[in-house]
Amino acid sequence: MTKVWYPVIDYMVCTECGTCVTKCPYGVYDIKKAPSPVVKNPEACIEHCHGCGNRCPVGAITYVGEDTEWTPPNINQTKEAKKESCCSCDDSSSSCCCR
Repeated sequence: MTKVWYPVIDYMVCTECGTCVTKCPYGVYDIKKAPSPVVKNPEACIEHCHGCGNRCPVGAITYVGEDTEWTPPNINQTKEAKKESCCSCDDSSSSCCCR
């Protein structure tokens, strides 16, 4: 446990789904404020744990002390950037994963 590693919520991006609050087993978030993610016990966060950040559906969580070049996996991407990274399907395809 460390005081130099803890989640930081981008409230402009956060949709207040509550996933980070309910899935954190270390009590970092204030349960009484759920579903809004309020970091109540930053010292309880485990160094280099990306559990809540990996689960955040909109990529609203980063970490103080991040030094592993980790980036939130669900950051909103433009359609073009998403298409470049996910597939080479035809834009007119109804099954395109980039839509």
